Amino acid sequence: MIGARCRCGALTLSLPGPSGLVVACHCIDCQRRTGAPFGVGAFYPADGVAISGTSREYVRTAASGGQVRSYFCPECGSTVYWKADNLPAMIGVAVGAIAAPNYPAPIRSVFEQSKHAWVEISGAEHFHQGSAPKHSK
Repeated sequence: MIGARCRCGALTLSLPGPSGLVVACHCIDCQRRTGAPFGVGAFYPADGVAISGTSREYVRTAASGGQVRSYFCPECGSTVYWKADNLPAMIGVAVGAIAAPNYPAPIRSVFEQSKHAWVEISGAEHFHQGSAPKHSK
């Protein structure tokens, strides 16, 4: 088991171990959610994650038209996890909330149409928009 938590420790998740699905997302919504040029999420089956503490929910409409629910700590404001309508059995966990320098690198880099030109995600499968493969120029 490994853990993820907000900055103050009031909202925690118990995870079964490292995820095999780690994704770097460059969409504008993830950039604004994280305050960084991209977000990195580790995806887990929802029934394998134990959540402790109180969270607040922020709901937004994704580019797909579905809803994405982000859960953050009402004390410190850290976003720790999210759920998306298009992946109802999964929970995305902010890799930064896991805070393990040896955590697996992203295997996918998505929404690269809004990726900052100086960002490089090596060793990942690259997608220009959503899950459609990036087209060569």
